[in-house]
Amino acid sequence: MISITPFLGAWQIQVIIILIAVDVILGIISALVRKEFDWKKLANFMKGPVLGYVFGFAVLQAAAQALGTLHFVVKAAFVLIVLALLASIFRNLSRLGIPVPDSLKK
Repeated sequence: MISITPFLGAWQIQVIIILIAVDVILGIISALVRKEFDWKKLANFMKGPVLGYVFGFAVLQAAAQALGTLHFVVKAAFVLIVLALLASIFRNLSRLGIPVPDSLKK
């Protein structure tokens, strides 16, 4: 099996991309079920998180490699990005009618 690590960088970026893909799929399903699907919303969503999370994290990671003192910032940014994506995934699950605790929907 071919590894995509050289193309996408660190494992953290792969995790971010997987979470974005899950979020997009759930969002599309939710929008279709609720009859709210709009291609423009999908394009705007892909532009925001993909550019902001993936490329932003990659730039931050490159800066941390150049300046070794920034490694804690990379770890903190990764945790915050994962939490934001998980919150969006739980929100989409809730929109699909799947019971999700209120504390996870916010």
